[in-house]
Amino acid sequence: MLLTVLGCSGSIPGPGAAASGYLLEADGFTLALEFGNGVLSRFQEERPLFSMDALVLSHLHPDHCVDVSSLYVARKYHPSPPSGPLPVYAPAEAHSRFIAAYAPNEAERSSLDFSDVFSFHGLGSRVHIGPFTVDSAVVAHPCEAYGFRISCGGVSLAYTGDSGPCAALDSLSSGVDVLLSEASWTHAPDRQEGLHMSGREAGELAARTGAGRLLITHVPPWTSREDVLKEARSVFGGPCELVVQGGRYEVGEQA
Repeated sequence: MLLTVLGCSGSIPGPGAAASGYLLEADGFTLALEFGNGVLSRFQEERPLFSMDALVLSHLHPDHCVDVSSLYVARKYHPSPPSGPLPVYAPAEAHSRFIAAYAPNEAERSSLDFSDVFSFHGLGSRVHIGPFTVDSAVVAHPCEAYGFRISCGGVSLAYTGDSGPCAALDSLSSGVDVLLSEASWTHAPDRQEGLHMSGREAGELAARTGAGRLLITHVPPWTSREDVLKEARSVFGGPCELVVQGGRYEVGEQA
């Protein structure tokens, strides 16, 4: 399983840096995970425009999904569009959310469907997407939000999405080869609960669940990446690094 980072800037895109977006590839199948600000542009730098086979979204905050509107335009109006709708696995309100984001007024919204471009599927149970087995569970964030455990060919990756520490993340991350964890700030007693994790909390999650390797993502432009990494390494003794835009990481192989 190959993980490619399209973007990893937390909360907003940074200078020259896209927000959350990743690709997982195995057996010739391309699964896109998140599609935030700037990710469609980055996707086209990495792959042909219509080469993704399915899309999974952890939640509907803009930095994780806003480029879906542009993807709709591409798949709808390109002179050589792809055949059939793209499967999108997302929270329940994704369909109405993307129509509202695309259409500027109620009259236009009422005439849109999106079903000719996207086929929407819910989250919260095990699904099989191409060669991948995807388990999802609700995590600690202020909206309907999910973490994932994605397995293929005997290897597994857990992705936290946006979440504070919670039991669901412990379950999803247990014994995975790679934990792709957000860490949006450094540790402090006044951090809001049920929103994000610190570098220390990401490291504690990896240590507690026996993850083989910790990859840290979703660090906002205003947070010190080096301080977040230092915190994580202080509590997790395994391989640990910050992902970078354009980075490629083999799941199941040590750094």
